[in-house]
Amino acid sequence: MMRNFRFAIVSDLHIALPETVWDNPSRFHLVEISIPVLETIFERLRDADLDFLLIPGDLTQHGEPENHRWLASRLAKLPYPAFVIPGNHDVPVPVADDRSIGLGDFTRYYGDFGYDDIDRLYYTRELLPGLHLIGLNSNQFDAEGNQLGVLDDKQLQWLDGVLNQLKDETVLVMVHHNAIEHLPGQSQNPLGRRYILDNAPVLQKMLRSHKVQLVFTGHLHVQDVACSNGLYDITTGSTVTYPHPYRILEYYTDLHGNSWLQIESGRVEGVEGWHDLPKISRTWMGDRSRPFMLRLLTDEPLNLSQEEAEPLVPSLRYFWAKIADGDAQFDFSHFPPKPRRFFESFSATLDDGSLALIDNHVALKLGSCY
Repeated sequence: MMRNFRFAIVSDLHIALPETVWDNPSRFHLVEISIPVLETIFERLRDADLDFLLIPGDLTQHGEPENHRWLASRLAKLPYPAFVIPGNHDVPVPVADDRSIGLGDFTRYYGDFGYDDIDRLYYTRELLPGLHLIGLNSNQFDAEGNQLGVLDDKQLQWLDGVLNQLKDETVLVMVHHNAIEHLPGQSQNPLGRRYILDNAPVLQKMLRSHKVQLVFTGHLHVQDVACSNGLYDITTGSTVTYPHPYRILEYYTDLHGNSWLQIESGRVEGVEGWHDLPKISRTWMGDRSRPFMLRLLTDEPLNLSQEEAEPLVPSLRYFWAKIADGDAQFDFSHFPPKPRRFFESFSATLDDGSLALIDNHVALKLGSCY
């Protein structure tokens, strides 16, 4: 029987050395604190008795070589192994330009963090006897050079073959884009669909057919645990946006042979020069929320007019911050019926209206996700 194991997740680090920080008035990411926040988390994890660390993508601000070099060097100093995959910010162009590395360059920086073949952007590693990690690459480009969030056919064929070989083993999968919806109608909403894999149903079907139960994702910058027909997608918020979270997880088997995943989430409350970080970053997010909330009101499925939408926008100032924090509860009783139902559907509740507070602190019984 496989022993219990303990690991951590930090996601969407957006590492930016001071000389690389670039600014624009609407940016959400507090990249100027990316390094001190990460160092604070590493300090807290030092005595956590971890077997390994997972980082599901967006390691750097925008794929800068110097930021990749810094992070690879820092990960090499950790007292436990770390495993990474690329996010859309890490490989923003198919071929390197004067600012960013190209898609094919990523593994040359992170060969010690999962990649046994530098010519392949996905891998499998045995973490412990009977426990395997599969790291996938969800970053592709179309013929015009536009970035896509999808798993290519060659990778899917490889994945199916690997899963066939790992029959009866415990398998963890890590991919940057979400594999399951974390928001109501995410795969259909214009704002939400870019955070989920274009071919998510294909991946879901394959993983279920091989009895894989755990997928770890990033990209969305929220704390959320989603469940669909036996498959959990655990997405972790960004270290550079509110609420600056990280997770410590423990997998164990009880006396009855049931497997459990215990999840505990922490937050960074302050770093030097930013001593009330949650308040600062929540305000930062709220100050930049207006265009997104206005679009959410006027796009499908609400389709409100500008005149109908405008009075509702102020009440949505911290809507996304609450979602990012996880386990959100919403009351929009002062909204008209249709937008009220829509926005309250983002609350952490079951279909019967009961609370489902599983995004931050929970023990998940594997095999009971239906």
